[in-house]
Amino acid sequence: MKSSAKKVELAPYDDLFSTEESRQDAKLEKIREIPLSELHPFKNHPFKVKDDEAMMETADSVRQYGVLVPAIARPDPEGGYELVAGHRRHRASELAEKETMPVIVRDLDDDAATIIMVDSNLQRESLLPSERAFAYRMKLEAIKHQGERSDLTSRQVGEKSQTSIQLVASQAGESQRQVQRYIRLTELIPELLDMVDEKKIALNPAYELSFLKKEEQRDLLDAMDSEQATPSLSQAQRLKKYSQEGHLTLDMMRVIMGEEKKSDLDKVTFTSDTLRKYFPKSYTPQRMQETIIKLLEAWQKKRQRDQER
Repeated sequence: MKSSAKKVELAPYDDLFSTEESRQDAKLEKIREIPLSELHPFKNHPFKVKDDEAMMETADSVRQYGVLVPAIARPDPEGGYELVAGHRRHRASELAEKETMPVIVRDLDDDAATIIMVDSNLQRESLLPSERAFAYRMKLEAIKHQGERSDLTSRQVGEKSQTSIQLVASQAGESQRQVQRYIRLTELIPELLDMVDEKKIALNPAYELSFLKKEEQRDLLDAMDSEQATPSLSQAQRLKKYSQEGHLTLDMMRVIMGEEKKSDLDKVTFTSDTLRKYFPKSYTPQRMQETIIKLLEAWQKKRQRDQER
């Protein structure tokens, strides 16, 4: 005969004797000291971690005081943890010869982790154009994947609903157009994007060049090298136009890059050897420049007086 008694689920022993305060405390995030060797970089992390002067200063600080702000990481299915925020602190800890660093471990999906990773780095003052470009692109894709999640909807930025690109722009303090232009830079081949980071190519010409096909961009590198020139905005716009019309060739690129720019036509350059002949040896370049300006001003005044006679 079957028993008519219903199954009763008993609470775990620990729960029976735990307080509400202790149960809430168990839910709070804990800061853990995790070995540096168990922390792996975020996949496709767009921000460069360099051993520059700023990094050496950070390493000195970590050596003296430790890492003051915990990093954020998530469990890595293949073992250890994937860093979400704190890549520079991790490197500084390595340079300071630390074995562990404080980390907050969170269970995050790819999109949530990407947004935290981007936002934590966009606060830095000096970001390279390539870093900003790939960061905006990654965050935009993550927000699109998340769709209408409540923590990413209009309540975060006001009552009016926003598209994904508008949300990225407003949170970054940029115009929507500027964010779109940065994202467009990710279409440049690495060699051209490096030149943008190195300020050899300005942002506006770089945006126009991003519309060239990849093979055309590689040919452009050849033309730039042979003519020892980088494209101005007007030249980049013409290159884009010819590309879209299907008429852009390597020879045409070389012709365009070989043009004398207006800025070059407006510029007069004297070598120091030429000027030294007219000044005492004790004159510094700055003093020579000041003297030349005074002479030109005096000549201009004399010319004006002669014309008034």
